[in-house]
Amino acid sequence: MDLTSYAEWAVRLVNDPDPPPALRELRDRLAAVFDAEDEATVAALLNVLLVLHPVRPQLAAHDGRGWHLHLAEDPTEDPAAGAVMGLAAVVAEHGAERLGRCQDPRCGRAFLDTSSNRSRRYCSSRCATRANVAAHRARRRAL
Repeated sequence: MDLTSYAEWAVRLVNDPDPPPALRELRDRLAAVFDAEDEATVAALLNVLLVLHPVRPQLAAHDGRGWHLHLAEDPTEDPAAGAVMGLAAVVAEHGAERLGRCQDPRCGRAFLDTSSNRSRRYCSSRCATRANVAAHRARRRAL
């Protein structure tokens, strides 16, 4: 089961400036995972969230798809379980360095680094381009 889509939902929640009130505390707790300084802290924060939002997998068949797993009986009722499990799976399989924050000082959005060489530094190509243009202009001014 690929849990990346669940982890990506967690990223979208962390980046949401105005989530529904019921999800604000979860957003802040997930943001702390992305802001953690080391892998042990990431694991500790995720372990707390895994206890608070246990996964209750269910088999489901809908929308013309065959049987597949959902991480909660009704994902719309408790989206936290899937988000937390998705991030935990990414950390367990690929390491905490796959959770990142955009290096553009004007941004800071969270992202999952799915690059093959773990080199992603920006949340989007827009931020990467903006940072590269700013660095180029700074070098030209320095000449």
